[in-house]
Amino acid sequence: MSIQIYNTLTRQKEPFIPMEEGKVKMYVCGPTVYNYIHIGNARPVIVFDTVRRYLEYRGYDVKYVSNFTDVDDKIIATAKELGEDVSELTDRFINAYFEDVSALGCGKADVHPRVTDHIQDIVDFVQVLIDKGFAYESQGDVYYRTKRFEGYGKLSGQSTDELIVGARVETGDKKEDALDFVLWKAAKEGEVSWESPWGAGRPGWHIECSVMAREHLGDTMDIHAGGQDLAFPHHENEIAQSEAMTGHPFARYWMHNGYINIDNEKMSKSLGNFVLVNDIRKTIDPQVLRFFMLSVHYRHPINFSEDLVENAKSGLGRIRTTYTNLRHRLETSADLGDQYDIWEHKVDESRTKFKAAMDDDFNTANGIAEVFELVKLANVYLMEKNTQTDIITKFIAMLEELMAVIGLTLGGESELLDEDIEALIEERLEARKNRDFKRADEIRDELKAQGILLEDTAQGMRWKRG
Repeated sequence: MSIQIYNTLTRQKEPFIPMEEGKVKMYVCGPTVYNYIHIGNARPVIVFDTVRRYLEYRGYDVKYVSNFTDVDDKIIATAKELGEDVSELTDRFINAYFEDVSALGCGKADVHPRVTDHIQDIVDFVQVLIDKGFAYESQGDVYYRTKRFEGYGKLSGQSTDELIVGARVETGDKKEDALDFVLWKAAKEGEVSWESPWGAGRPGWHIECSVMAREHLGDTMDIHAGGQDLAFPHHENEIAQSEAMTGHPFARYWMHNGYINIDNEKMSKSLGNFVLVNDIRKTIDPQVLRFFMLSVHYRHPINFSEDLVENAKSGLGRIRTTYTNLRHRLETSADLGDQYDIWEHKVDESRTKFKAAMDDDFNTANGIAEVFELVKLANVYLMEKNTQTDIITKFIAMLEELMAVIGLTLGGESELLDEDIEALIEERLEARKNRDFKRADEIRDELKAQGILLEDTAQGMRWKRG
């Protein structure tokens, strides 16, 4: 079965067929670097890092590009407020970005282009649009003639008349039409700027991604992705600019992740529920945050709350505990070999079902459900009196394989959950009943290593955390 992707452009799932066999060109809109990223910014980074990982797992050679917007109004205002040079400010927050996303288990893109490194490319691109009649200069600004592009609105599914209501339009007499958007902004006094045929200025927001994507991926890419909030106007405008300039489709598949709410409310500074990753990872394991994000399908909205994050912590803990138990058991298992084929088939089924889930529009929620099924199967096997080295090794390898695809680690100390402790105590009692004192002692030592102390009482076995 081929991978199916929900394409925002066509509003349906489609078989994924890249332009070049075995290779994928992928662009993800990156942050505007004037502050630390918040968890809303983190979701697309995690989601599309996972998409990239899965494509590579399925054998594709992925060229992954994600940009930094390192000059815009907010950056200039923040630098002025802090008395800091724009380049110093953006360098600082780019470094902070890499620290945050690395903690979340996200790898760097193959290319992280910056707007300020592509100014001449942007000027050249805008000039072509002017020459073709798709753009015009007005008092030092350059605007795009939106209604000149026949396909405008095809990504958001709206007519130009409907879009005028929702567009971020600026008031004033510079534009020919209210829906026209800026490609080049004339510099204000004291602002960072670059020379151009239209005077000193800097790029508009939308033109930046069109240019950087083309410079690093060519006229057409396979996948363009980002948050749902970018579909209009940003991605709509990218399509208009790029396709008018090149005459070719800009992207074959458009992917957008859903919004994040905080305790069932929209995240905003005014509500005081604006959560920065740099702050939250001081109190929450970043791997738990990644697990939480991937526990919901990427296109669905997700609600961030303490209870739901705690549930994610427990879920990831269960997986890690089973992994730890498997590694402990590996030390005492024997090479018996008579049951391997049966269990090999069961474990391999986990991979098949995991791939089926992920092939269906990268459904990480269902993929994680299959990991939990593998964990259940492993726990059933661990109840066996005599376990085989090759079967235990198979379970360990499969857990490592599937968790690596979704960017989650299994190593390190993991806290045993109450139900895991009870299961191990029950196994120990059964071992003692069967006079398997070696296994009983192993379980006691395993629990002790996790800080669990056992106590025999008249009422039976009791335990407590040390």
